[in-house]
Amino acid sequence: MTVPETLVDEHHEPLLDKCGSHLDENRNWPTHGTYEYTSYYHSRREIVPFTDFIAMDKEFDFVVIGAGPIGAALAFKLATDNPTSRVLVVEKNWAEPDRIVGELMQPGGCQAMEQLGLQNVFSDISAVPVHGYYISYRGRQLHVPYMHDANGQLRGVSFHHGRLVMNLRAACKAQSNVVCVEGSVTELLGQMDNNRFTAVRGVRVGPQRIQADGSDECIDVCSRKLTFVCDGITSQFRKQLNERPVELISHFCGLVLEHEPVSSDTYFDGPTGTTSHVSRPTDTAGNPLPMPHNGNVMLDGVGPVLLYQMSERETRVLADIPGPFLPSESNGQLRETLRTSLSRAAPKHLYPALHAALMRALDDSRRIRCIGSKFIPATANNIDGAVWIGDALNVRHPLTGGGMTVGLWDVVILTDLLRTHDAANSQQVQRVKAQWQWRRRPRALVVNVLSVALHALFAAETKELGLLREACFEYLAKGSHYTMQPSGFLSGLLPSPMLLIFHFFSVAFLAVYLRVSDESVAYSGGSLFYRVYSAFYTLYIAATVILPVIWRELQP
Repeated sequence: MTVPETLVDEHHEPLLDKCGSHLDENRNWPTHGTYEYTSYYHSRREIVPFTDFIAMDKEFDFVVIGAGPIGAALAFKLATDNPTSRVLVVEKNWAEPDRIVGELMQPGGCQAMEQLGLQNVFSDISAVPVHGYYISYRGRQLHVPYMHDANGQLRGVSFHHGRLVMNLRAACKAQSNVVCVEGSVTELLGQMDNNRFTAVRGVRVGPQRIQADGSDECIDVCSRKLTFVCDGITSQFRKQLNERPVELISHFCGLVLEHEPVSSDTYFDGPTGTTSHVSRPTDTAGNPLPMPHNGNVMLDGVGPVLLYQMSERETRVLADIPGPFLPSESNGQLRETLRTSLSRAAPKHLYPALHAALMRALDDSRRIRCIGSKFIPATANNIDGAVWIGDALNVRHPLTGGGMTVGLWDVVILTDLLRTHDAANSQQVQRVKAQWQWRRRPRALVVNVLSVALHALFAAETKELGLLREACFEYLAKGSHYTMQPSGFLSGLLPSPMLLIFHFFSVAFLAVYLRVSDESVAYSGGSLFYRVYSAFYTLYIAATVILPVIWRELQP
């Protein structure tokens, strides 16, 4: 089997971690080597309990609410850019989090990590390099590699979410001007008009667990410059900025497969350097993944099914169930829906080992972990003294794995602007916010719109959407810029909204051709007149999928 030269390195050799697991194929990849903050990973010496924080000085230059991936990265960058400033980070629980999403970093996110000075953050957590996407549809397979730069092919990384967060928190704890408090922010403090904040000047901090009767002792903290709201997708302060209702699109249900590692030279096929080659699914007894070291997307389930490695021995399975309502687990309906979806996505005659592994994981799981997939467009922030960032500001469907890429680039752009402005000057900060919103918008719009639009196509609840899904697969299979530019959108490397619109409607017109010519498998039959009518109705459906999302993203 031929291995594309762009995906291997002259230093290819099997490497082992401390547990004897194979790591990736390139010793120069950042998941090898020592992370400079490893000694702080489990350390709690730097974490201040709320009871001890009561006696401390309550004035800080910057206050960061939440120490998830975005909050921790932001606090680290603020501390290193402003070594004489005091930075407070308030987090409810500094133990390692356990989530079923946020486990894949696109190449665009890796570039943002480098800009933040955190290029080694993927070391020492058994992270796995990701080369692109393997897509399976109606018995056909397609590999969509990531784009190249002057140094070769760019790569993403997949990992345990909690381990990456702990590495980011370790970088925060290592900074002498960062105070890490374990507690809860109960209120924003500042000036209000008609029950709406016009300015934020600090926060009220309470213990880790707040009593329902409000009897807990809380303390007020002053933020001399800025307060950053980074408390994630369930942000309790988002409504102060954005009162729009949250749109629940679907649910992801998570499982974990355990398997043996597979060396990288066993799963590629096709001419060296080509962008349009089709991969053949491997079915080794040790590792059932169709294409290790890639995001595997199976399109024939009830909704799309994603598989990506969290380490060389563990793979996350995310099965999408479209719609705002989740089947009940108590009566077995959820498991039956998942069994149907997984069986259709990885049929036994095509993927015998993967099918067996999926059924085994489903049967062995005591509880199915599920998370709602939401869409929340960003809103312009005119509240003085505060910045909403990360999922507290903007949420997209997790299908494309671009959330952390958007959030980290928001941190890069914002901290870059703050370096040349006085964060204590409200007029300068308002200019910074306006520039930040303008500069962040292209990448955020591309990633957000693509996530919602692709989910609509891949979930395909109507014949028209099924036709668009088929056209999307055929379009990506063409190779050249038909493959690589959409790959750039997925990876966060090509923040061009106009180019995204061009490619989306190119897919839509390909769907028109497939329908009129009666070459479609997803939507076939009918007279010529009916095929023409349904083809242009499909074009209308394509417009209703993407244009409203773009419009919402463009709103101030």
